[in-house]
Amino acid sequence: MSLEKAKLEAVSGGENIEFMFNPAQISFEGTVNTSESPGARNKTTGKPKVSYANKKANKIVLNKVLFDTYETKKDVVNEYIKKFQKAIDFHQKDEKPPIFKFIWGGRVYLNFCFIENLSYKLTFFLSDGTPVRAEIDNLSLIEADDPKESQSNKKKQPTEKQRRTDTMKNRLKKKIIANIKM
Repeated sequence: MSLEKAKLEAVSGGENIEFMFNPAQISFEGTVNTSESPGARNKTTGKPKVSYANKKANKIVLNKVLFDTYETKKDVVNEYIKKFQKAIDFHQKDEKPPIFKFIWGGRVYLNFCFIENLSYKLTFFLSDGTPVRAEIDNLSLIEADDPKESQSNKKKQPTEKQRRTDTMKNRLKKKIIANIKM
């Protein structure tokens, strides 16, 4: 049985990212939005009344993900870290971050997610200063919508002609004409 590597499989934008070594731990976070009314209290217990709004997107945090290129003497940032950096520097090309599927072995931990936070450190260097070891201290992945569904829900942008002729006056004319035809 071979060792399965964790990976971020590109779903929309970005490129696949395979981890060199698997994360040391994965933290899961789920939160419900609540609000308390400062004056509203339970008559018996005196506790504040809490309103439950909705659930926030699920979050996974990966810690202590190691990358080591000492044997090959290649720059670890260019070989591995740069792909993570590109995923959070999406504003250069797109309006949205790349969407990934976080997979490890046969398990899909998040079907659709994006990188919210990347924190890493370089921990070992060659004599010429080339970084050959890096450790990601914190890689936060936030659950996202299926990009295909959100694209199909997008309205088509109006043409320049439609923008110029779509006025309240023209809308009223169309409505009056439609009512007359009935």
